[in-house]
Amino acid sequence: MGIISLYEKTENLFFVGGIVRDELLGKNSPDIDLTFVGNAVDFAKTLDFEITQINEEFGSVHLKIDDKTVDITSTRTENYPKKGHLPVVDKIGCTLKEDVLRRDFTVNALAKNCKTGEITDYVGGIEDLKNKELRILHKNSFIDDPTRILRGLKFSVRFGFELEENTQKLQEEYLQDVNYDMSFKRLKDELKDAFNVDKQEVLNKFISQKIYKLLSKKEYRPYLCNVEEFIKPYKNEIQNTWLIYSSGFDLSNLPLTKAENKILEDYYKMENLSDFELFKQFSASNIESVLIYGILNNPTAAKDFLGKQRKIKLQISGKDLLELGYEQSKKISEALDKILKIKLDNPDLTKDEELEIARRYM
Repeated sequence: MGIISLYEKTENLFFVGGIVRDELLGKNSPDIDLTFVGNAVDFAKTLDFEITQINEEFGSVHLKIDDKTVDITSTRTENYPKKGHLPVVDKIGCTLKEDVLRRDFTVNALAKNCKTGEITDYVGGIEDLKNKELRILHKNSFIDDPTRILRGLKFSVRFGFELEENTQKLQEEYLQDVNYDMSFKRLKDELKDAFNVDKQEVLNKFISQKIYKLLSKKEYRPYLCNVEEFIKPYKNEIQNTWLIYSSGFDLSNLPLTKAENKILEDYYKMENLSDFELFKQFSASNIESVLIYGILNNPTAAKDFLGKQRKIKLQISGKDLLELGYEQSKKISEALDKILKIKLDNPDLTKDEELEIARRYM
């Protein structure tokens, strides 16, 4: 009853954005975005719920209700003094209409009164939902925040929508002259969200609409197969789906983590290797690196390794050879490589057979 009692306290509290859009589409929404027309912090202080966090700059507040955290933001206006970077708040406590006009697409600018259930649509979002169109709210939308292009890509695939004609024209114009003085951290976050949808259609549109121009001026490497289908058998092992999808593009401007950089570095080591050297590099790398090699270089080699070869392991080690009386030398590692090459063609070799090959070689 806690959250319901909150909704009943005022007619100035609204659901805004994705939750309203998803309800009208008949979908469950993971988000509950609440907006208070006025100052949400001042409103929260009049309630009996525990306040766990306040952000004065954005006029937002976290409440603890029924052991859950509820986030309420104030209506606000914003401007972009530095295009492509975070906006600056102009005014806290503006009208609801002013607040929704700062959002990305009309379908995400709908509001529903928490108390009365009435839906407010200032921008034609309901009509665009019916027509399955994504429409920006003003002509400088992509200039202010180019990450909206990636959000549009994600929404278009998730909901089966297309860009409205003028929105598409403005996107094309921006991509012809990208402002690379932007927040690449924000760009990375949106890129991850888009590619983590894990649909080939996202990649196809990313290429056909030249959205990759957001990353840099460089062209992309050709993909040799359908990424969605290629990685499907290994989904439970993959931790960086987005990086596999985006690996053909120039990611040098993005703030990659140490783990993400290692995946790409291991992939780069795989190029121009012999079959046996490639097997050893596959064995020493994360599955993401192997899959990237598959989609950009050789699908068959990656599939062969992941299907059969990665299970092939020697039962002996250098320690076994030392115990047989052989001295520590480069020849021991050469012997192990020789046995491993043989075992790739004869995976059922026993430990005794491996030792016999080692004796003959040594």
